[in-house]
Amino acid sequence: MDSLDYHRIITEILQEYAQIPYAHRSLERRLIIGEDHKSYALFTVGQLNNKQVHGCVLHLEIIGDKVWIHQDGLEDGIADELLNAGIPQDKIVLGFHHPDLRPYTGFAIG
Repeated sequence: MDSLDYHRIITEILQEYAQIPYAHRSLERRLIIGEDHKSYALFTVGQLNNKQVHGCVLHLEIIGDKVWIHQDGLEDGIADELLNAGIPQDKIVLGFHHPDLRPYTGFAIG
C-alpha cells in the first residue's frame, strides 16, 4: 500500500467526521488537507458561550511509508478505523506517545 492509498483512506474517514454536526450549531468542523496530500487536520471552530473556539481534534501525517497520528481527540480514536480500512498496524505510528512508550502499543515505533 502506498501513500496514495493512505491519502484516499484518510481523506474518506476524515470527510465522514467533518460532516457530523455538533449539538451546538455555532460550532463546526473544518478539514484541512495539505497540498502534498500528506498532512491532515480536523479542527473544531466557532463561537460557544460568547467565546471563540478553535481546537485541533485530529492531526495525521504521512511520513515515508507510515501514517503518523500526532493528535487524536476522537472519543474512540482513529487508529482502529485506519486498521479496519486496510492500513497495517506496523505502518501506523501513535506519535502522541513518547518514543519510549511506543514499543508497548502494538503499533509502529517510528
